[in-house]
Amino acid sequence: MGNITLTDILKRYLGKLALRILIFLTILTVYLTRKETLFLFFTYPTSDGVHPLHLLWAIFMLMMLRHLFPGRRFTMALRKSMQNTFQKIPDHSPLELYQFVHGQNIRAWKVMISWLLVNGIFGVLFWVGILGQADLLMLTVFYFLCDYLCILFFCPFQSFIMKNTCCVNCRIYDWGHFMMFLPMAFIQNFFSWSLFFTSCLVLIRWELGYAAHPERFWRESNAALQCAFCQDKTCQIKKKIAKTAFFSHLS
Repeated sequence: MGNITLTDILKRYLGKLALRILIFLTILTVYLTRKETLFLFFTYPTSDGVHPLHLLWAIFMLMMLRHLFPGRRFTMALRKSMQNTFQKIPDHSPLELYQFVHGQNIRAWKVMISWLLVNGIFGVLFWVGILGQADLLMLTVFYFLCDYLCILFFCPFQSFIMKNTCCVNCRIYDWGHFMMFLPMAFIQNFFSWSLFFTSCLVLIRWELGYAAHPERFWRESNAALQCAFCQDKTCQIKKKIAKTAFFSHLS
């Protein structure tokens, strides 16, 4: 990969991306060839045994539960909200911190409103019968893949709205699950709603941490977020892409 340093985190991310591509292609194949099978995700009773789609639900749920109780193997992008990773810069400006938080909150609301509007369209199409449950599940799996594409290659929210330097400095890093499972909110079913409401818990946990300790989320008050101390280096591929002619104007 040229001059890219394969850190432990980056290796795990590339491995997880490969797994997500495999899951996406598998579900896409089922969607294109036996679309009615995806309906079993919402209707197949567990009393009749475990269906392969229940495994997909378990993967999604385990993924979110791990974010509710993050360990040391997670990226600093997630762990920056924790006390034990905070490297305080004592002479940071409280006024500049307030200005940073205010600006980031405004940008975050822009992301939230735009995402709700886009997915609201899908919700309306579902309610009027143009889209079905299988379509919303396929959309969710597509978001599942895009989550890591945004982390590793190109993130439109970072480039066009948030303007953060990298995922480690991202204000909305742990919004991914809420954004991913928002389509599930439109389907009244245990499997769909359990995913959506668990994603809401992940979002709430993140926002409470941000509200209580915003100094942990700013690189001028938390040295752990500065490039000189970064151990993750998950931005390397993204930065190489950003230097290309097509994307250079976004950097």
